[in-house]
Amino acid sequence: MAETLFSFDKRNFRDCQQMFRGTRDQEYYRGDFWIEDGSTIDVRSERKAVGAISIIKQRSAANLFFRRSRQHIREDATDLAILWFVTHGELVFSNQYGNKVAKPGDFIITRSMSPFFIECRTDGDCVHEVLHVTVPTHILRSWVRQDFSTGLFMAMERAELAIAENILTDVFEDDGGLGEDSARLLVETAFGLIGNAVSASEDPQPARQSIADRRLEEVLRFIEVHLSDPQLSTAMVAKGCGISPRYLSFLLRLRGTSFSELVWEQRLAKAKAWLSSSDPRDISISEIAYGVGFKSPAHFSRMFKRVFGANPREYRGECYSEETVLAAAEAELLPVQEADFPVHPGGSTRLQ
Repeated sequence: MAETLFSFDKRNFRDCQQMFRGTRDQEYYRGDFWIEDGSTIDVRSERKAVGAISIIKQRSAANLFFRRSRQHIREDATDLAILWFVTHGELVFSNQYGNKVAKPGDFIITRSMSPFFIECRTDGDCVHEVLHVTVPTHILRSWVRQDFSTGLFMAMERAELAIAENILTDVFEDDGGLGEDSARLLVETAFGLIGNAVSASEDPQPARQSIADRRLEEVLRFIEVHLSDPQLSTAMVAKGCGISPRYLSFLLRLRGTSFSELVWEQRLAKAKAWLSSSDPRDISISEIAYGVGFKSPAHFSRMFKRVFGANPREYRGECYSEETVLAAAEAELLPVQEADFPVHPGGSTRLQ
């Protein structure tokens, strides 16, 4: 549930500089914040925390101003990025590179590590409103790899940005029904969509796909869908995709593989992931073998050992034992030493 970060009116708005970062100065970063004096002053900011990330909805009936100088940066080197979704009024961002004005429907990313000045202007109905997200820059860089050190502006024309805003709004408005893990997953999904939108904006004209590229996509999708079927064959894929077996082989050669190499590689990779993430009490190795399309557990075991250097039972034992030791160490607050997991030939770890 969202909490009030700050609330200002005629009685206390001159104290905003001491209060805008919350009761313990835990939000945002240092800077000069002030509110324009006028007949109506009603400024409210509400916050929903998701781990190290804060989703903040801010609404004001007065113009707001914020300045971060080099002196502020020297005193407080907190490196935060802020994602802004403007819904009412305007946001004017100024730095050494000039001024930019964001209007309703615009999206902005700003960063705290270079000086800037922001003016939040109300609209004709005396309303300024933004939804913004404060996130440590090192976290955001997992999704947005483009440079935004001096500000990044985009119009909300891409569907990804609109969907991201809806997701973040839903997380903000949640009344406690969402668990922490689900809230984090949704926020990360929104960041992923924003990252995709930023990347796509740099190349507005995607390369045209050839007929062979489109056919290959259809083939790979068909194989993915039917991977668990032990009867999967070139004839089955060719018929399902409306092409000849010879053309199917040609398409896979474009990808640098053959049908059998691709299918067995995918089946073994999925089986390995399944073995490492499942409890032996919940699903057996035989069930996993059949679940990824092997006709027999023996065949699965032979191929698995040939590729990964250990049979499925040995591999699962290593994963499960390591997980047990780590869980026990965490529960007992005991340090886990690297020596607890010596590396054996092949790159994986084996408990002694």
